[in-house]
Amino acid sequence: MFQVGIIGAGRIGKLHAEHIQRTSMARVRSVSDVDIQNLDSWATSLHIPVVTDNYQDLLQDPEIGAVFICSPTSTHSTIIQEAAQAGKHIFCEKPVSFSVETTELALQAVREANVMLQVGFNRRFDHNFKKVRDTVQGGVIGQPQVLRITSRDPEPPSAEYVAKSGGLFMDMMIHDFDMARYVMQSEVVEVYAQGANLIDPKISEMNDIDTAVVLLTFANGAIGIIENSRKAVYGYDQRIEAFGSKGSIATENDRPSTAVISTSDGVMMDKPLYFFLERYAQAYVQEIEDFFRSIQGEFPIVCNGNDGLQAERLARAAKESLVAGRPIKLNHMNVLEAM
Repeated sequence: MFQVGIIGAGRIGKLHAEHIQRTSMARVRSVSDVDIQNLDSWATSLHIPVVTDNYQDLLQDPEIGAVFICSPTSTHSTIIQEAAQAGKHIFCEKPVSFSVETTELALQAVREANVMLQVGFNRRFDHNFKKVRDTVQGGVIGQPQVLRITSRDPEPPSAEYVAKSGGLFMDMMIHDFDMARYVMQSEVVEVYAQGANLIDPKISEMNDIDTAVVLLTFANGAIGIIENSRKAVYGYDQRIEAFGSKGSIATENDRPSTAVISTSDGVMMDKPLYFFLERYAQAYVQEIEDFFRSIQGEFPIVCNGNDGLQAERLARAAKESLVAGRPIKLNHMNVLEAM
C-alpha cells in the first residue's frame, strides 16, 4: 500500500486524491496547498490525515513514497527536482514546464535520482484512443499514412486562465501532440501551424488564439492533422482517425447513451459528454493505477518524462511556426531521454 502526497489541491489535485482513495494500491497520507482554509472538511471526508501549506513537509516525510504534483505549471520543475532528490516517485500534471530547457533540468534530476516520473497525459489511457493506438501498432491498417485528431472544448476558458496557461498549443493542443506520437510511434520532424481568433476577443487580448490547425510530418513519412477549437456549441468533441495502406480506424465521441431516435422529423442522438471530467473519467483512474503498477515493476511508465518533453517541443515549434508563418523542422538528435 503506497503512501502518497498530493501537492496542489485544486480541481485536478482533488480529483486524483479521490481516485487514489478508491484504489486498492495506495492511500493519500498528506495534501499540501498554499490555501488550506477550506481543505479540512474535504480531507476529513476522504480520510486524509495531514493537510499542510508547505509541500516540503511531504518531501521530508519518510512514509511517503510518491508525490502527485498538481500545482501551477510554473512550480513543476522545481518540485520535480526536489522530489527526485528526496527519493520520491513522481506523477506530474502536464506540462512539466513552459520551457524545454527547464524541463530538461527536471528530467536530469529524475535520471540522477533513479526515480520514476509519469506525466499526466491522461488521454493515453482512454479506451477509445488506446484502441486506435493498439490497432495501428498491430499493423491492422497497414502502413500508417494519415492521422487526424479533432479536439474542441465546449466553452472557452476565462481570460485569467488563458493568461497563465502558456497558450493554446502548450495548454490544449499539447494533449494532441502527445497523442500523435503515442498512436504513430514516430517522432514529428516538421510542424506547420495556422491559427486565428474567431471565438472570444478576450483571448486575443491575451496574445493567444482560440482556433488552430497544425500539420505534422512524421519521421516515418506519415502526415498528421490536428484541429483545435476553444468552443463547440454541442459539447466536448474528441475524435481520432488513422488511415493506412490496408484500411482505417476511427473513434467517435462518447455520449451519455448510444440510443438513436429515428422519426419523420429526423435522426437524433445524445450530444457528446460535456467536458473532460466526464469524457475521461475512467482514463484518470487508469493512469494512476498504471503509475502504481509501474512503480511495482509490472511494466514501464506509459507516459514518461521524455514524452512530456517531446510534446512541449512540438508545442513550442507550433507557436514558432504560427509567428513565422512557415513550417518548422525539428531535430531529434541528442534529445535527453528520461526514466
